[in-house]
Amino acid sequence: MKLILITILFSNFALAILDFEDAAYPELMTSSRALAMGNAYMNKVDDSWSAFYNPAGLGTVRGVQFHLTNIHLETNNGYLDVTGGSGSFLDSTSNYTKAFKADGLRDLLADDPGKMSHARVALFPNITFRGLTLGWLYSQQNRGRLKSATADFELAERVDWGPVIALNLSLFGGVVKFGISGTYLTRKQIQKDFGASDPTTIDEDVDYKKGSMTYLVAGTRITLPVFMLPTFSVVYRNSSNGQWYDTELGGAPDKIPQTIDGGFSITPYTARNARLHLEVNYKDMGNFYEDVGMKRKLLVGMEFDWARTFFFRLGAGDGWGSGGIGVRNKRFIFDLTTYAIEASRESNAYREEEDRRYVLSIASGF
Repeated sequence: MKLILITILFSNFALAILDFEDAAYPELMTSSRALAMGNAYMNKVDDSWSAFYNPAGLGTVRGVQFHLTNIHLETNNGYLDVTGGSGSFLDSTSNYTKAFKADGLRDLLADDPGKMSHARVALFPNITFRGLTLGWLYSQQNRGRLKSATADFELAERVDWGPVIALNLSLFGGVVKFGISGTYLTRKQIQKDFGASDPTTIDEDVDYKKGSMTYLVAGTRITLPVFMLPTFSVVYRNSSNGQWYDTELGGAPDKIPQTIDGGFSITPYTARNARLHLEVNYKDMGNFYEDVGMKRKLLVGMEFDWARTFFFRLGAGDGWGSGGIGVRNKRFIFDLTTYAIEASRESNAYREEEDRRYVLSIASGF
C-alpha cells in the first residue's frame, strides 16, 4: 500500500514539473524560418542553421554568410499578457525585466493566474559558406506557470552556450550529401515547483544543474535529379551518445537522448523567380519520448519564395498551425513567425491546450 502511494505521489510530482518540448523541437537552436514551416526544415535548410537541423544542408549554402548579429527573440501570449497589463509604458518595460527572475515572474503571474509565460532569447553569430559553419550559440529560455491563485508556481529555465562547428561532404554532383556538426555545449537549467504558500527561494548550489558535453549531430540528404526534386533526409541527434561531464551545482542536467528524425520533401513548382517547397518531417522515430503521440511528432510545412528575397511560409507542428514571412539578402535577414505547441501535459494529448508564440529574428553582417 505504501509503495502504491509513493508511486502515485511520484507520478503526480513528475507530471507537475514544467518541461521543454524536446520531442517535437529537439534542436539546440530553433530557426524562425523553420518554426514558420512547422519546424519541418531538415530538407530545406540551406544556411547556418544547418548545424542544428541537418548538417548536410551546408552543401546547398550560397556564397559566404558572415553574420555578426543573429538574434532570435520569442515570446508567447501568456508573457505578453502578464508583462503588458493595463499599466503605463514604463510599468510594462519594468515587467519585462521582472519576467526573467523567478520571484518577479511569480508576482506577475499572481496578478493574472491561469497563464503560462514563455520567453526565449538566442544569439548565433557565425561565418558560413558551402561545406563549413563556425559560430557560437547562446540560448536562454524562461518559463513559468500558475494555474490558479492557490496552485503551485512552476518554473523552468534553461541556458545553453558554446562554440559550434559543422562540416559537409557532397558526392555524385550533390545528389548525396553528408554532414556532421559538433557543439561544445554547456547547459545550466532548473525545473522546480513552489507551493502556494512557499517563498520563491532558490538555492543555486542545489536547485540548478550544470554540465558540459560534446554534442554531435550527423545528417544525410539525398536529392533525386528528377521531376519535383524528391529529397530524403535522416538526422541522428547526439549521435555519439555524449554524456555530461564537469558537472557542478546540483548535478548533471537531464540526459540528451539519441534520437533519429526523418524527412521527405518535393519542389513541385520552380520558375525563373519563384519556387514552392513542400516538406514533411517525423521527429523521434525511435520513440524515446513515448508519452508524446505520433500526431505531435509529425511536422509539415511549405515555403514560397520570390527571387530568393521574399518568403511566405505555412506549416503545422506539435498539432498546431504556424506561419510567417521573411525578407533576405546577403547582408540582412528579417523573419516574423507565429507557431504554437501543445501545452497540456496529459499523456498523448493532442490539440487540447494551445500555447501560441511569436518570433522575431534579425541577422546582419557581410
